[in-house]
Amino acid sequence: MAMDGIAPFRITICGLEELDGHCASGVSHVLSILDPDWPVPEAFGSFGEHRKLELRFHDVIEPDIAGTIAPEPAQVAALLGFGQDLISDPQPEAHLLVHCHAGVSRSTAAMALLLAQALPEIAPGRILQEVLRIRPQAWPNLRIIDFGDALLGRDGALIAATRDAYRCQLAGRPSLAEEMTRSGRGREITLAQGEDL
Repeated sequence: MAMDGIAPFRITICGLEELDGHCASGVSHVLSILDPDWPVPEAFGSFGEHRKLELRFHDVIEPDIAGTIAPEPAQVAALLGFGQDLISDPQPEAHLLVHCHAGVSRSTAAMALLLAQALPEIAPGRILQEVLRIRPQAWPNLRIIDFGDALLGRDGALIAATRDAYRCQLAGRPSLAEEMTRSGRGREITLAQGEDL
């Protein structure tokens, strides 16, 4: 849980297996990102009162992968609307938890957009650095970032910052390039390598 960063509220990013560990941490807002056919995590029954948005799509960046449902602009707009409610109705102990299945891709992309929305004066590069500080394994989903960049009017700045985050991860784990390409996310590697999309 981040408490000393740049965000105007407390932040947690996690995966499904970590949810139980946050039941008693005073979460006030939950952004839950699940695969379309995944059951609602039982852990939420122990979270106490909180506001919640549930979104359902697969962790893919292309819309034409058989058997998957890709994130769409309306869902990204919904998560930004949820974030706007958090900003507009601040609580003294506001604590936002964002999760997906592993807490690596969909959730970190969502958090980057929520921070960019809440902190428009902060450079996108600083926003992505904060996401990496909170969740060092972050690899934000490019499709979500792409839609959010457009909705927030950032003219590609969030995409460029995400490219730098990918480069940072690849510097420490070069094998990710092959892994991500094999899983249908080669466009993210292309971006990291500075090639035209």
